[in-house]
Amino acid sequence: MSHDEGHIMSTSEKLVRMANQIAAFFHSKPREEGIAGVAEHINKFWEPRMRRQLFEMLDNGGEGFNELVVAASARIKRPAAPEAAGLGADAGGVVPGGKGPGAGESNRRFAEVGPVLPLIRPFGPPSPR
Repeated sequence: MSHDEGHIMSTSEKLVRMANQIAAFFHSKPREEGIAGVAEHINKFWEPRMRRQLFEMLDNGGEGFNELVVAASARIKRPAAPEAAGLGADAGGVVPGGKGPGAGESNRRFAEVGPVLPLIRPFGPPSPR
């Protein structure tokens, strides 16, 4: 892949590129399967702020997006606006980056497996058994 040496990609350009790479992967599938695949991938692996930016760009014309991305957008979870999700300047205690159920993420995976406890090993020589 060639790039202009003097051009640094903006976040928006990177987002379009990533979405189009996903669409290119699913382009060989039947259309409905491709649309579902693009939407599922973005829903699973893109954090809410990325999906929020995707929708901002699509709402403003969606220039540069593969048509499979545009078609899949109807099945992609649209995150709440940062203010509506409690992510404004006065949102004390909210994790930065728009994480959690208020930002459109699910806690389902934690409910299924329960809490994950780290394995802690003390430093020093192993204790005799």
